[in-house]
Amino acid sequence: MRLALGISYNGLAYQGWQSQSSGLTVQDKLEKALGAFCAQPVSTLCAGRTDAGVHALMQVVHFDTPLDRPEFAWVRGPNALLPHDIAVQWAKVVPTGFHCRASALTRRYVYLVLDAAVRPSLDTGRVGWVFKPLDQSRMEQAAQHLLGEHDFSSFRASACQALSPVKTLRHIGIRRSGTYWRFEFEANAFLHHMIRNIMGCLILVGDGRKPPEWMLEVLAARDRDAAAPTFSPNGLYFVGPRYDAAWGLPERPSLLDGLPGA
Repeated sequence: MRLALGISYNGLAYQGWQSQSSGLTVQDKLEKALGAFCAQPVSTLCAGRTDAGVHALMQVVHFDTPLDRPEFAWVRGPNALLPHDIAVQWAKVVPTGFHCRASALTRRYVYLVLDAAVRPSLDTGRVGWVFKPLDQSRMEQAAQHLLGEHDFSSFRASACQALSPVKTLRHIGIRRSGTYWRFEFEANAFLHHMIRNIMGCLILVGDGRKPPEWMLEVLAARDRDAAAPTFSPNGLYFVGPRYDAAWGLPERPSLLDGLPGA
């Protein structure tokens, strides 16, 4: 049968999602736990690969297995074998036509940024940080230039393996909750470092170093050198993909309620 899992993780201790020879990735830890639980090797595919230090509230993976076990067993069993900072949130048997990546309609991310004179301590690694006040109206004006289908080459990392730089950015939400800024992004797909590079530009606009119209110039340039430096991965969360309701998978991770500005 084909099984889909919803995975949450704190990315600070890992070199991103994708398996590496070091074994220090989330995929390596998950597949090791699943392999022990199944007593045979397990290979997973994910909805969206994350960088080193990036967290996930609902990474979705799928794999095929000959084992027939209750869905709750696929949560409790692997969780007993996983590190404390990775957890299976839910498990669902899905039709063989389901593909966690190809079946996703959109993907969602949240960036949390602390706006304070003093760097974070308890929140280290869980929030980004700026010490210059940000202007919400300026950032919202800049963000409007990015909505819709565009060539996002200016926000693409040199190592990006995507076949096309053209993506459709459907939503950017910006709001403040106390000393925290919450930035929400939703698109059909994202390029490597696309959100982190957009964030770098939004911060320059928000603190007054660039006008909102500059974002349109960066987008039109289709040149990575035209954009701001890549923002820190600290505070970036993969919220998860959206699927057609017919698949019967959770849409909103409960862990989202624990983030500022939820």
